[in-house]
Amino acid sequence: MDREKLLAEVNGKKITGVDYNLFLDSLNPQLKQYFGGEEINKEVVNELVYQALLYEDAVEKGMDKEDDFTQVLEKTKESMLKTYALGKLLATVTVGEDEIKKFYEDNKEVFKENESANASHILVAEEDKAKEIYEKIKNGQDFEALAREFSTCPSKEKGGDLGTFTRGQMVKEFEDAVFDNEVGTVTEPVKTQFGYHIIKINEKNEGRDLEFDEVKDKIAAQVRRQKEQELYNEKITELKGKYQVKMNI
Repeated sequence: MDREKLLAEVNGKKITGVDYNLFLDSLNPQLKQYFGGEEINKEVVNELVYQALLYEDAVEKGMDKEDDFTQVLEKTKESMLKTYALGKLLATVTVGEDEIKKFYEDNKEVFKENESANASHILVAEEDKAKEIYEKIKNGQDFEALAREFSTCPSKEKGGDLGTFTRGQMVKEFEDAVFDNEVGTVTEPVKTQFGYHIIKINEKNEGRDLEFDEVKDKIAAQVRRQKEQELYNEKITELKGKYQVKMNI
C-alpha cells in the first residue's frame, strides 16, 4: 500500500496508506492474511473511518483532557520512548566479517555435526522371545513385518523405524550396538533397561567439522547479541552514574 495514498477523510482529517498499513500490522497473522493483499480492502477502510469518527467524538467531548486518559497516554509514551531509545542504541552495533571469522576460528570445536545413525528395532520383554524373532530374521522373514507383529515399542507402527539420532540420545547399550556395527547389520538381541532389542542399522553418518559458510549467519547473530548485551550493560552503567536510583526491595 502506497503510504501517501488518500483513502478517506473524516472532518478534514486524512486517512492514508500509512493508517491502512498500521492497522494491518496490528492484526494477528490470520486476520492480516485475510484482509491483506494488493487490492484495497473496503472493510479495512470502513473500520478506519469508524475509528476516526470515534476519535472526533472523543475530542469533541474533551476525553483527551481527562485525567485517566492523560495518565495512560503518558505511560504509553514513556514505554514507547524506552523501546525507541533501546532500538537506537542497539542499531549502532555492527558485526564485521573479520569478527565472524575470528569467532569461528576460536570456537571450531563447537561447530561440528555429530555422528548420527538411522535404525529400526524390535523391542520385547523376554530374552527367549527376542532370540526366537532374531532366528526368524536370519531365516529370511521380513524385519518390518516382525516389528509390527511383535514389538512393544510405538515404533512398531512404522515397522520399527526410530528415525535418525545422534550419539548420546539413546541408552548406552543400544547406542554402542548401533555405532559399533556396519550399515545393514541386524544385531543379536541387545539388553537395556527397556527390554531386549533386535536392531537393524539402516544408515550411519560420520561426524564432521562444519565449514565457515555453513555457520557464518548463525555466528553473526550470536556475535551481534553479545555486542548488543555488552553495549547495553555499558550504557546502563553510565546512566547509573548520571541519574539517581533508589531501590525499595
